[in-house]
Amino acid sequence: METEQQLISAIHRKEKDAKRRLYERFAGYATAIAQRYVPNHDEVHDVLQDSFVKILTSIDSFHYRGEGSLKAWIATIVAHQSLNYIKKHKQIIISDYLPEEPVTEEEPDVERIPPDVLNHLIGQLPTGYRMVLNLYVFEQLSHKEIGKLLGIKPETSASQYSRAKNTLARLIKDYLKTGKTLFKDR
Repeated sequence: METEQQLISAIHRKEKDAKRRLYERFAGYATAIAQRYVPNHDEVHDVLQDSFVKILTSIDSFHYRGEGSLKAWIATIVAHQSLNYIKKHKQIIISDYLPEEPVTEEEPDVERIPPDVLNHLIGQLPTGYRMVLNLYVFEQLSHKEIGKLLGIKPETSASQYSRAKNTLARLIKDYLKTGKTLFKDR
């Protein structure tokens, strides 16, 4: 398999199918990231299109820093394009003043959940919860960084994360009990 460095070199040399190879190699990965933020299939397609336009038009500014750096760069672009899409097209409710939710005492057995089901369960979270959960868990941003990115206080980010985690735990427990999940688009 072609390394990231070889692929980037081929793109810089303007090899005819290098950008297509980049797309084919990372499209599935990018789709999985977009689906964590935007659970609607048609909207994911829009986010992916915008993401790959940005990736392919700014690839010359990418600086290779070792194997995995291209993948991380693509993940960052897809996450940011997903956030931009949500900000533009969705009503986002992130508030310091939400009613208290019951705290889940124990962590559910996430290992028993198929990845596609887990993605659908994450997709059932309210948009604000889903954004903060993704940024904190998958993008590994601090609550201070999330607050700056979303224009909220770090404490609000921490609260949204806690609520997202508790809500997701309840959804997982319900799925494990019934084997069913409510599939809906947001």
